[in-house]
Amino acid sequence: MGAEFLGTFWLVLGGCGSAVLAAKVIDSTDKVQLGIGFLGVAFAFGLTVLTGVFAFGHVSGGHFNPAVTFGLAVSGRFAWKDVVPYWVIQVVAASVAGLVLFVIASGKDGFSASASGFATNGYGDRSPNGYGLAACLVCEVVMTAVFLYVILGSTDDRGPKSFAPIAIGFTLTIIHLVSIPVTNTSVNPARSLGVAWFAGGAALGQVWLFILAPLIGAAIAGASYAAITGARRDPVDVGVANNPA
Repeated sequence: MGAEFLGTFWLVLGGCGSAVLAAKVIDSTDKVQLGIGFLGVAFAFGLTVLTGVFAFGHVSGGHFNPAVTFGLAVSGRFAWKDVVPYWVIQVVAASVAGLVLFVIASGKDGFSASASGFATNGYGDRSPNGYGLAACLVCEVVMTAVFLYVILGSTDDRGPKSFAPIAIGFTLTIIHLVSIPVTNTSVNPARSLGVAWFAGGAALGQVWLFILAPLIGAAIAGASYAAITGARRDPVDVGVANNPA
């Protein structure tokens, strides 16, 4: 639980923090954009997961995301009895990270979490590029399913699991590069809730989609990975490759 707290906290603080504090920075003298933009934010999310899984994955599995926990449980890789405790600590950690980020961002005159968006996710007029509900639903379901397929594949006993954090981190980077313009990229209910509390209003009114869609995508991947890849669900003799159960 402690490792999940630290990893989820780092993911939300590093990823959402880069979006809120560093994505758009205008030089006061030359009026030049010095911020990291979409590309930098995408890499920030990927790198927080990569470093977090390397640091804490050996303790908790490095989920940092309720959808990942759910998908792993559906696939048989994680005990159902531990799902709710993981969900609780992930949402708490994301909310604490959101609070820290809110305190930092509020140090600038004129800052408003609701007016700025505060790295929240949305559809329709709250989508960065105006994408509708159906498009955002499909995007989040598919992106989360892809994320889970990579997690399940890179941690399969038949592959080189020591490289899994790299594959997982870069996959999350690509997911953000594709979907930031659509939904501001969730694929993680805890990440969405952790900042939505502070933006309030419309952000909280739309957050249901970013809880539901990632869970659907994770369930699809968790239920189908073994059938697609031929991974064995049954126990095997010691020394025979098998995905962890």
